[in-house]
Amino acid sequence: MDGFLVIDHVSKSFGSLRAVDKVSLTVSQGEAFSLLGPSGCGKTTLLRMIAGFERLDCGRILVGGQDITALPPEQRPVNTVFQNYALFPHLNVWENIAFGLRMSRRPREEIRSGVDRMLELVRLSEHARKRPAQLSGGQRQRVAIARALVNRPQVLLLDEPLAALDLKLRQHMLMELNAIHEQVGTTFIYVTHDQGEAMSLSDRIAVMNNGKVEQVDSPVHLYETPRSSFVASFIGDANFFTGTVVEMQHEGYVRVSVEGLGSPLVLSKGTVSANQTLRLMVRPEKISLMLKRPPSGERVNAFRGIVEDIAYFGSHTRYRIIAGEHSILAQLQRSRFSGGDIDPVRGTEVWMTFHPDEGRVVMLEGEA
Repeated sequence: MDGFLVIDHVSKSFGSLRAVDKVSLTVSQGEAFSLLGPSGCGKTTLLRMIAGFERLDCGRILVGGQDITALPPEQRPVNTVFQNYALFPHLNVWENIAFGLRMSRRPREEIRSGVDRMLELVRLSEHARKRPAQLSGGQRQRVAIARALVNRPQVLLLDEPLAALDLKLRQHMLMELNAIHEQVGTTFIYVTHDQGEAMSLSDRIAVMNNGKVEQVDSPVHLYETPRSSFVASFIGDANFFTGTVVEMQHEGYVRVSVEGLGSPLVLSKGTVSANQTLRLMVRPEKISLMLKRPPSGERVNAFRGIVEDIAYFGSHTRYRIIAGEHSILAQLQRSRFSGGDIDPVRGTEVWMTFHPDEGRVVMLEGEA
């Protein structure tokens, strides 16, 4: 396996629970890579094995071609930023950042220049003499990042580092992390259950479920072309419909009979066969709403329903629409330039449309 960080068929069990199940991943040098999944999926256990805090049952881990599987944490070329930051409350900011260098018995001048460089990087030079209790949550997080980076690790592990922050501060710190990553070029491994954080920060994301990796891809490909219904539902919101293939067309388009919705035409990236049962996915923002039936055409999927619920979010409005046995989410942007003049109220009959390119075939759970 080629790559800077190589995770090769790694497994870990706790009693009868298989927390990580034969996971293999490769991460490029300087990449921002996220492990994403729900609580209990194995992402934190995998991160702790990279850090050396958990022993592997089997497999190996390599960094820069060096097998670090048997090395203790302090001998690994990695550092970790924890969710609670783990700062020393009795030390000031400068001393917290310097701690690792002092433990390594680095020369005094190297410590001074290294800490000052990190303080400038995280824009905390004016707070150098403050204790952690005197800092905001975002400032404490930046101290933790500086302390982890001052030793120049080859890999920086970030374990849910934004979980303790409020929404506005999380959004701000995501931009800070992106800027820091661009400046230092260190390989970042970011663990989170928040798909928005992973999508914002990552070059690539590994989506985990029940100890296994479901898909590794760029944020765009995970969102637009998920390979499973789990990935489709975990990355953003999605409408799912189960149906049977009734027609296969050129260039991967298939027509699928869905009870109550007719036979929409959608795009399939995989191989399908006639009469096969499939699951379709359409993102809420891909669905347009109209008060009148749209002109019929080969490239128009249209079905009608009744608006049941409306939720206003400022930048957009969400509609829950009932069509037969289906409850469908549609999302419209709130802009006079968005091209839409529809503003239905509860009980309004509407036509929902989506282009075949906006629908996707995702395999049912358990299928290859």
